[in-house]
Parts: sequence; C-alpha cells; structure tokens
Amino acid sequence: MNAPSSSSRQITWPSVITVISAAILIGAEVFGAAFAGGWALAILFGLGDQGTHILQAVLFALGVLVMTAFIRTAQRIEPFTKRG
Repeated sequence: MNAPSSSSRQITWPSVITVISAAILIGAEVFGAAFAGGWALAILFGLGDQGTHILQAVLFALGVLVMTAFIRTAQRIEPFTKRG
C-alpha cells in the first residue's frame, strides 16, 4: 500500500490574492474592449444588431482564452500552493 505523504501542500494566500486581483483588473479591460470593439467594428462594417451581437460573442470568447492563458501563466510565476 502507499504510505501517506509526510509533506502537505499549503495555500499561499498572498499569491492567490495577487493573481485574482490582477485577473479582475485585466478581465475588466479585456471584456470591456471585447464589447466596445465588437460594437465599433459592427458599425464600421455595417453589420446590424445581429452582427454586433455575434461579433461581441466572438470577441468575448477570445477574451476568455486570453484570461485563461493569463491565469495559467500567473499561477506558474506565483504558485498557489507550497509544500509545507
């Protein structure tokens, strides 16, 4: 049988709070730019209301990918757990 590990992981709250705070700030910018950019591009290309919503949804999905990549990279730089 496997023996229980003598080392446990502890959450490093300062790192978690730092990453979450940065994610909130960057997320507000990314998603705000997605909605405003979708609206502006739809007007520029004359896409109408339905085109505006589709373009905003596409840019929103791109924003989700950007935020996922940011959080993964930030977690590598600021680990959420440490061996204790």
